[in-house]
Amino acid sequence: MKQVIYDNYYELSVNTARKIAGIIREKPDALLCFPAGETSVGTFKELIRLNREGEMSFRHCRIVGLDEWLGLGERSNENCLSFLRKHLFDHIDYSPVNLCFFDGESGNPEEECLKTDSYVREYGPVDMMLLGMGMNGHLGLNEPGTPFDTYSHIIEIDKVTSEVGQKYFSGKAKLERGITLGIKQIMEVGTVILQVSGKRKAEITGRLLSTPVTPGLPATVLKSHRDSWLLLDSDAAGIL
Repeated sequence: MKQVIYDNYYELSVNTARKIAGIIREKPDALLCFPAGETSVGTFKELIRLNREGEMSFRHCRIVGLDEWLGLGERSNENCLSFLRKHLFDHIDYSPVNLCFFDGESGNPEEECLKTDSYVREYGPVDMMLLGMGMNGHLGLNEPGTPFDTYSHIIEIDKVTSEVGQKYFSGKAKLERGITLGIKQIMEVGTVILQVSGKRKAEITGRLLSTPVTPGLPATVLKSHRDSWLLLDSDAAGIL
């Protein structure tokens, strides 16, 4: 896992976006995967700018969802897909027919797993996946203890994730179960970019770099990925 530390969040965002844009320019029909998290918002803003200025296009890209909350009910309009629409999709030239996302309100989430796995098999593997890291070291919704041999699967949400995840909702959300691409799919991605920012992530970043590869801290698996990048701002790297 290659590591780069940037001076601040803005530099982290701009350089992450440039790296993603370069991948898309090399393969205009790339299969992409983005996280619904606050760290990625700055990167999305820069990707939107690059797209609007004609430096790259999403027109032929396919995009697969990373994860989704299950059973949000009245909060379903604030789900992961809605976050990505608000901060990225509504502002770029992607084709809606080229999206494949989990339906968290489906009565058959197992079928959602099969649908997504089939999509990745047909059009993948994923060429570029942007990831954030949870306060407990999760990737997507692969919580601590998730086996490394998983494809899309349903998971019980860790208490830490449930508490932190409330910030994405306008009111109390029931965050008990989720659906996510699995660790095995992440390891099959061409280029994985793990983006971490902020002082609150400094401790878990230190743990990531000092801990051997273990399901107890899912992000450690990226140490054994053939082309993974840990991109940090100086705050996240504060205790290194």
